[in-house]
Order: sequence, then structure tokens, then C-alpha cells
Amino acid sequence: MNIKNIMSFLLCITLFVLPELTLATEKDGISQELTTLFRAARKVISVNQGHINKVDLGDKGLSAQAVSEKTLVNYSKTSGKKLDANSLTPAQKAMLAAVQDVMSENQDLINEKGVGFKGFLPAIFARQVANKFNIKMSGKMKIKLTAPKSYVRNRANRPDKWENNIIETMFKKSDYKKGQSFSESTQVKGKNAYRFILPEYYGPSCLNCHGTPKGERDITGGKKEGGVLNELGGAISLIIFD
Repeated sequence: MNIKNIMSFLLCITLFVLPELTLATEKDGISQELTTLFRAARKVISVNQGHINKVDLGDKGLSAQAVSEKTLVNYSKTSGKKLDANSLTPAQKAMLAAVQDVMSENQDLINEKGVGFKGFLPAIFARQVANKFNIKMSGKMKIKLTAPKSYVRNRANRPDKWENNIIETMFKKSDYKKGQSFSESTQVKGKNAYRFILPEYYGPSCLNCHGTPKGERDITGGKKEGGVLNELGGAISLIIFD
């Protein structure tokens, strides 16, 4: 093969590979943004958990609009980027709309006086937001909370085969870089898709329900898993269909 043919071959390879790499990079960026936004919303509930459970307080000031605004503030602090509420992508709009829907539907519960623990936990909120988001995206994207199989309480959150493989063979490894996401182009039920999964670790507040002693009943009535600080406790999984 002469130099001219080699150059032509390399050009063809470049023209074929570069668009794929560019598309993957774009989807990774979208995934990073959406999972960060998802976590930013959940953090609002986590930070306000004690406030929500106040027995003698009615209106908690956590309206749909208020939580949406706090979510954007949290997102900005975490990512270093500010999202303009007036120029969001369709997926970002769907995520914030899902947050607002969940908060609107739970106002009576959150603001009920005379009741302490209301069961409106960050994980419950996040699952409801994920369900709303998935419906709004009409099959184009799906987001999900999952965890190692032994730590899953709600069967709806059980990891599928792909998620379980990443959790067990990568995220659980002692030499895996903490907090690093994993993504790849693959197939989901015969459809081409881009899959992204972000590991999450137990923080101090998580251990109130998921810590030690293992088997003890937590405030929700569930059994503690025996988790320890900074241990892999879950993951956020996102699918973008082609």
C-alpha cells in the first residue's frame, strides 16, 4: 500500500470515528448534567429532612417553585455552572418539572402539623422524581436509583444485568477511582442506547437508616444494612436511547 492509499485509509477511519467520539462526548456531558441536577434536587430534601419532620410547624416553605430554585442553586455550587431557567434543554426542563410535580403532590403531607416523621425521605423523593422524569421523556431517556443487590430495599430499584456488572466488577474494586462514572454505548432490550452510571457512597446522614448495627430497625421500620461511612451504597443510572 503506497503513502497515498495509507493517507486515504486513515482519513476514512478518522471520518468514521470522530463523529462517534463526538457524539459519545456529547451524551456523556448530558448524562453528567442530568445526574448532577437530579442529585441537586435530592439534596434539598436531605438538607431539609429535619425541617420537614417538625411536628409543630405547618407550611415548611418547600413549595414546588422554592425547591426548584434551590435545586438550581445546588447545581451551580456543585458543577460551577449556572443553569438559566429560561434556556434549559428539554431533558433539563423535564427534570425540573418532575421535581415540581412531586413537590406539588406532596404538599399536604410535608405541611401536616402534629405529625413528626412523614416518610418523605430523599430516596422516596428521588424515586418519585425519576418516575415522573421517565414519563415526561416518553422513552427517550430513563433515570433510576439503584444499588448493590444486598442493599436494595425496593425491588423496583434492583440493578439490571448491566448495572450489576458495573457495580460488582468495577465500583466495588478497592482501586476504582472514587466517584468516577462509567458509560458506554450498548443495547437495552434490542435498542441502541448510551448507558451512564454514577457511584454513590454513604454519607453521615445515610447511616441513620443504612448504617449499624446491621438488622436494627431504622426510623422507617426497615432493617439497617450495616453500611459504613464512604462505602459504596448506591448508584444513579441513566439511559439515553438513540
